[in-house]
Amino acid sequence: MATLAELNRLGTDLSNRQLVHLQRLIAWSGIIADLSFSDLLFFVPVGIEDSEFAIAAQIRPTTGQTLYRDDHVGLRVTDIDRPLIARAFVLDEVVEGEVPIKPANRRAIVMCIPIKQDGEVIGVMSREMLPDFAERRDPGELERTYLETFHQLARMIASGAFPFSDHDPDTDEIPRVGDGLLVVDLEARIQYASPNALSTLHRVGVLGNVAGRRLEDLGIRHPVIAEDPKNPHAVAAEIESNETAVQLMGLPLVEDGAARGAVVLLRDITELRLRDRLLVSKDATIREIHHRVKNNLQTISSLLRLQGRRVESSEAKNAIDESVRRIRAIALVHETLANETADDVSLREVASMLARTAQDSFTAPESPIHFDVKGDSGLIPSDVVTPLAVVLNELLQNTVDHAFPKAVVSAGSPGVVEILLARENNRLTMTVRDNGIGVPADFNYQAQQGLGLSIIRGLAVTELNGAIEVRRRSDGVGSEAIVHVPIPEDSET
Repeated sequence: MATLAELNRLGTDLSNRQLVHLQRLIAWSGIIADLSFSDLLFFVPVGIEDSEFAIAAQIRPTTGQTLYRDDHVGLRVTDIDRPLIARAFVLDEVVEGEVPIKPANRRAIVMCIPIKQDGEVIGVMSREMLPDFAERRDPGELERTYLETFHQLARMIASGAFPFSDHDPDTDEIPRVGDGLLVVDLEARIQYASPNALSTLHRVGVLGNVAGRRLEDLGIRHPVIAEDPKNPHAVAAEIESNETAVQLMGLPLVEDGAARGAVVLLRDITELRLRDRLLVSKDATIREIHHRVKNNLQTISSLLRLQGRRVESSEAKNAIDESVRRIRAIALVHETLANETADDVSLREVASMLARTAQDSFTAPESPIHFDVKGDSGLIPSDVVTPLAVVLNELLQNTVDHAFPKAVVSAGSPGVVEILLARENNRLTMTVRDNGIGVPADFNYQAQQGLGLSIIRGLAVTELNGAIEVRRRSDGVGSEAIVHVPIPEDSET
């Protein structure tokens, strides 16, 4: 379906309200094309004095042969090229005739229907078909019913009664006519059922002749006709029976302000619902896996802490404590994934949890340090967030160890560590900034051989193909570590 931005780019002077009306009509145009066995072209005025038009949409039927192989959307024509379009627009009347099809040496039978809203013509819908179909002398019942329904909708469009105001259809919920069609009266009594509609009804247990029977008598208790005739609108419903799921879409038919029954479209969506259930089951399984991985990591952390209590070497105890913190950072990502329905994670949420953990683990009342997370980077793929969480954990640990000697913090104001997140052009920037003693002006982090910085380089530079910079802040107060990481283009912002 054409977006408002795409319609605006055509250069038309239509108001936003008029464009929305046109957009709604285009959303329903697949049904109209199927009912008319024809191509549909939607023209909007773009020139002065109603002499130039642009094609805003082109719809091909699924019930017949298309006239046009090429896409004509955006093409501009004049009243000389398309006099019938200009006449229908200016005179506010349905105009029929023939037009040549270029470059082929053929002609097309056209019906130009003014598109009206609030009493004003805002465009023209052109129904275009080959003469051999239009000149058929003996159409069958299906063709007669389809064409009669099309003409009813065409009159509704020309009078401004269709599409219905304040109703934006979900195009995924609109079946095509070929899926199955019922024509019902005001009491929802079936006047006509297409062969595909009969097959769909048969799959939900409706047998025998359905003509003259009410939908409710067939077990379809969902209303398919809007109860308020003064406020007609499409009604969507779904029924399940005999392990078959059927989608219903009721489209009221209105003429001269009075209801004239409805068209009910049916579509068998059994396979779609089965896939939905499989996806839900798969999603639950994946989240359960993340939950179990988190639990397993926590178990490993507990075992390491038990081991740490048994060792006597302070160096070994510190190594075990650092390993526990790194495992905990990874566990936080899996905990977040266990509560999400997608594979992307909010880095801000993970950073906030790591900041709270650092606040509890690294600080004491006599040497307070405040951690704060600012900015946001949207949703990041989990395979990027996991190493970033470890990198952030290492940066926070290094900041506490080196930027805030206890004597300095105790004697002065509380330490502050800021985690700044930003994202631009699929590039993530994560900055850890402090107001501590700061690194020397000539500090070169690449020359450092500590385990923490080695882990940061290995994850941020080697694994994530990013870059890192550690330097004194420009204001001379404390230091900042800046990590730049590319983000896949298909991740959400």
